[in-house]
Amino acid sequence: MKALVYHGPGNKAWEDVPDATIKEVTDVVVKVDTTTICGTDLHILHGDVAAVTDGRILGHEAVGTVTAVGDAVGSFKVGDRVLVPAVTRCGRCDYCQRGMPSHCRTVGGVGWIFGHLIDGTQAEYVRVPFADTSLYHVPAEVTDEQAIFLADSLPTGYEVGVLAGEVRPGDTVAVVGSGAVGLAAILTTGLWGASKVIAIDANKFRLEKALEFGATDTVAAGPDTVAEVLAHTDGLGVDVAIEAVGYPETLQTAAALVRPGGHVANIGVHGVGVELPMQDLWIRNITLTMGLVDTVSIPTLLKMVASGRIPAEKMGTHTFTFDQLDQAYDVFGNAADHQALKVIIQPA
Repeated sequence: MKALVYHGPGNKAWEDVPDATIKEVTDVVVKVDTTTICGTDLHILHGDVAAVTDGRILGHEAVGTVTAVGDAVGSFKVGDRVLVPAVTRCGRCDYCQRGMPSHCRTVGGVGWIFGHLIDGTQAEYVRVPFADTSLYHVPAEVTDEQAIFLADSLPTGYEVGVLAGEVRPGDTVAVVGSGAVGLAAILTTGLWGASKVIAIDANKFRLEKALEFGATDTVAAGPDTVAEVLAHTDGLGVDVAIEAVGYPETLQTAAALVRPGGHVANIGVHGVGVELPMQDLWIRNITLTMGLVDTVSIPTLLKMVASGRIPAEKMGTHTFTFDQLDQAYDVFGNAADHQALKVIIQPA
């Protein structure tokens, strides 16, 4: 089979590799019908993830068709259409039992193993461990182009942003960063009744998209960002600020936007330390949360997509074939230049 293989920082290749096969009785093999690229894949190619070694197949999101089933698998059969999520879970360890499969002990202490600790989904086929507790059946009424974004982006925005931020009916929410995950948060704030959602970004295209995704207001990132958001909230600040970028200054901005008793939900992946004004935050009763997605919301989100309540297909702006993976990475890696959000990658 062919797959996109990592060969060190800045070096990847679409090449022939051994076929994906059943290794454990709890495995299935899935023919990849649709995959995508995540910002984490870009971090890997920059050499930021030391655990990813030369020869690893990249990718951790897929929709596909089961082609082989391990002897212990009971919930899936050959021919089933499935969603392969970013997080794998055994379902039995203490973290899985607590609803935190992002730290599944059985698979190595972190649920994100595809394209990280084992071969990933940017390939013609992928081996999926612990299939019964990790895979999801895709309803017939949900398209591949909708389902693929339930593998990571939508659950991340929803779980780490909206749910962890405790958005409640009537809340005013600011989302700092209107990339794919920030837009996923905006798209799902309405599920909890937010009355006002303020999207913040330096990119005009993303702000326009944010309005399509459900934002009520937009603010261009800059020196007057905090003042403009306060003007939208009668000077009080927002109930929940969701940070979806991963830079020190964007988290600092999010913290400055929240009213007393408010919540800062950090989604962004931070590569360096962040200094926060704790001397100001503690006395305002601010709650700060952060975390890795668990993807436990996928069943709920699948129902919402199937019903039309969440138009997940809005996330995809560009479509490529497997033999155009280099072009797909270029577009996604330079998203602002190409007016891209997420890319859809399928066989020719």
